[in-house]
Amino acid sequence: MEETNGYLDGAQAQPAARPRTPETGTSKAQRCASFFRRNALVLLTVSGVLAGAGMGAALRGLQLTRTQITYLAFPGEMLLRMLRMIILPLVVCSLVSGAASLDASSLGRLGGIAVAYFGLTTLSASALAVALAFIIKPGVGAQTLHSSSLGLENSEPPPVSKETVDSFLDLLRNLFPSNLVVAAFSTSATSYTVVVHNSSLGNVTKEKIPVVTDVKGMNILGLVLFALMLGVALKKLGPEGDELIRFFNSFNEATMVLVSWIMWYVPIGIMFLIGSKIVEMQDLIVLVTSLGKYIFASILGHVIHGGIVLPLVYFAFTRKNPFTFLLGLLTPFATAFATCSSSATLPSMMKCIEENNGVDKRISRFILPIGATVNMDGAAIFQCVAAVFIAQLNNVDLNAGQIFTILVTATASSVGAAGVPAGGVLTIAIILEAIGLPTNDLSLILAVDWIVDRTTTVVNVEGDALGAGILNHLNQRTVKKGEQELQEVKVEAIPNSKSEEETSPLVTHQNRAGPVAVAPELESKESVL
Repeated sequence: MEETNGYLDGAQAQPAARPRTPETGTSKAQRCASFFRRNALVLLTVSGVLAGAGMGAALRGLQLTRTQITYLAFPGEMLLRMLRMIILPLVVCSLVSGAASLDASSLGRLGGIAVAYFGLTTLSASALAVALAFIIKPGVGAQTLHSSSLGLENSEPPPVSKETVDSFLDLLRNLFPSNLVVAAFSTSATSYTVVVHNSSLGNVTKEKIPVVTDVKGMNILGLVLFALMLGVALKKLGPEGDELIRFFNSFNEATMVLVSWIMWYVPIGIMFLIGSKIVEMQDLIVLVTSLGKYIFASILGHVIHGGIVLPLVYFAFTRKNPFTFLLGLLTPFATAFATCSSSATLPSMMKCIEENNGVDKRISRFILPIGATVNMDGAAIFQCVAAVFIAQLNNVDLNAGQIFTILVTATASSVGAAGVPAGGVLTIAIILEAIGLPTNDLSLILAVDWIVDRTTTVVNVEGDALGAGILNHLNQRTVKKGEQELQEVKVEAIPNSKSEEETSPLVTHQNRAGPVAVAPELESKESVL
């Protein structure tokens, strides 16, 4: 009996494991194959980045025409179109369902923590950037730089500078769009008309009058606020709002399925985006060497903030390894690096942070769309370094008041910065106007923006992801203490409704009367997920 079961003597149990030895090679191969299957998308995405860089370097010697470069970039353009197509339903549906799934107390608590996290990290990023710019001094000795010497005559013109007060008024206007349909494809911006006044004494005065116009570009800020308020209103309705909540939840889940399909095209699109951008630059070496200190200061700020400051903040709150958390987000980071758009990275970030890192869907779909709109740590670094760089370029010694103005303006203006490529450059004009510097040197920033903007976007989305991780940890700790912070909507079953497994995780169906009987009326209940 002892020899049969092997339970009484540990030595007798060991020979039973020996026959597995010949299968060691097979098991290793199986584990390797399983690893590649699990991480296929990450490996393909990283390979796309490397292949794109190699393709761009190889094609630079062919002297491609503008038309040929446009055709080369077409697969990457298709990726951007698909990602931007999904942003509107993803942002609106995720925020409506997320806000509706949280009770008022938890919504206020999480919102307050998120605002404090976003504000403090952005302010610390701005302070770090100003300190680095004064240490490295990228503009000192570069006074001879001119657009003509760098071959920038055909580069896009710098944005029209706006008064600081008009910039903040535009921010408030976009928070409350007058037409939601129009907000889906345009945003409010102030332009100016000059009126000449002739006095009776013959004096001529010119007055710059602000005129509010609609410019092309989705008003994400206004849609975010409306979606949040609609979700809270649906929760307040009780049973009457359950059907509409279920609709937004289903819409949101269907959108995430579309995202999972798009993700498999990401490696191809990334390869052509990076390759075409490298081919497009006329004299890359001259640009990098001339503006090398500015590029180095900006990227160093991104490395310090994204590699040290943000992970330390995450560790301080969670006592967990931040790099293990970030390892599951390689695909969104590669997407951010290639597309230079926080908004375009949002779909892949939601998918990976939920599936790879186990962040609660209600938290990720509540905080990530907000973070993609208002949390711009990388942009704040880039803007502050650029402002100090231009000041040094013009031999202007910044005083304490101007430095404080840069910090506050960069932190505040990053809230309204568009999550699109080169969106941060538009807010640099606001900072320069606030401290009284000319904006004609912005062409130098635009010339190398495509280089710096890649690390800028990676730091932006990293801050959003770590913020979601911190909120998820705080919620789990609160639940363990027995406090009901996050709650879900439960609705009694109605005839022909789908099973619980087929519906959204935010809405579950219950039928107390059995599978046949139907409850006479809908009843809203709340319980901890």
